[in-house]
Amino acid sequence: DKILKQQKKTVQNGMMLTDSADYVVKRQDFLEWPEYFMAVAFLSAQRSKDPNSQVGACIVNQENKIVGIGYNGMPNGCSDDLLPWSRTADDQLDTKYPYVCHAELNAIMNKNSADVKGCTLYVALFPCNECAKLIIQAGIKEVVYLSDKYHDTPGMTASRRLLSMAGVQFRQFKPKRTEIVIDFNSINHTGTQSSSSQ
Repeated sequence: DKILKQQKKTVQNGMMLTDSADYVVKRQDFLEWPEYFMAVAFLSAQRSKDPNSQVGACIVNQENKIVGIGYNGMPNGCSDDLLPWSRTADDQLDTKYPYVCHAELNAIMNKNSADVKGCTLYVALFPCNECAKLIIQAGIKEVVYLSDKYHDTPGMTASRRLLSMAGVQFRQFKPKRTEIVIDFNSINHTGTQSSSSQ
């Protein structure tokens, strides 16, 4: 009886419909691809040791597969306990800027595919001019950023100029939600599915 009810479906406009109250439909509050990729960039940023700026980047191919992630940090083999993290100092060599690798550089270097040509880069901050050069040389075709808070600086002006000249599209990400919560205990919550059907 119940099974017959669930199987009693009609097709309308290419969609499967049911008149059964027991029929379970998919969640509607799932993350869309852009939100997912930007969230991965933000999660990656949590690995950064920088006390002031934690930035992450996520590179995605045309099939919505992640092919690289990175965050800002010191180069491999260089102790982040010995190098400075200051933003200002009398001597620039006592600041982080001559040493730190940006998230975009690390995401490109950490790629798990032969190349990143034609890919999209999701990143928290609009890329600086040095990262713009890497993005162009790597063949990335689109940059999706969340914040452009350094918009009026010469480096960002140069970055936009370079990206535009190279035909790299860039656009600001407009989030549909203000936060995404990762709750490690949620896997233990009772849902509509039985624990054996994953």
